[in-house]
Amino acid sequence: MGWQTSWTEILGFVTGAACVWLVARQHIANWPIGIANNVFFIVLFAQSGLYADAGLQIVFIALAAYGWWSWTHGGGPGTTTALPVRRTTAAEWTALAAAGAVAVLALTLLLSRATDSTVPFWDALTTGLSLAATYGQCRKLVESWWLWIAADLVYIPLYAYKGLYLTSLLYVGFLALCVAGLLGWRRALPARGATAGTAVTA
Repeated sequence: MGWQTSWTEILGFVTGAACVWLVARQHIANWPIGIANNVFFIVLFAQSGLYADAGLQIVFIALAAYGWWSWTHGGGPGTTTALPVRRTTAAEWTALAAAGAVAVLALTLLLSRATDSTVPFWDALTTGLSLAATYGQCRKLVESWWLWIAADLVYIPLYAYKGLYLTSLLYVGFLALCVAGLLGWRRALPARGATAGTAVTA
């Protein structure tokens, strides 16, 4: 289609699509595949001047390690049961909103003053939304999908603007997968009491 792309972007596309599909199915393999995706995107985003997004991938790797453990052990010491899907509490929403606002403001100022970023606010906004969504994903909070949907609606035009057309297309697919994930996790809510002790899909 006349697009300029790279193997880094292609590999990021493939691993990213696989990761989100596996998250929607609550499959534990999403975590190692997601870590591989983060590595590819560190390189891609740094080359494209999306510095907050590049740095975000490092945080994602740390969160993936936590999420991997949390999904396997139910988030509690000495437990081996799978973590159940649940709703986000009011206290969690308040904490996420406060932390997100501080992160977006701080990153916008940092990117504006310390880098040559041409999109400091939008880079910071997607970073803040993605961090909050990833934390929610680690804890299996069903509303984390709404945060991913909001982030994707910004990512799609942002990546197209930066010439990352394949990645922009990937995030269109992410958007569809996020809707599917939201619906799937909602369906899991009524049965969470009965399934809390079942093992995560292997």
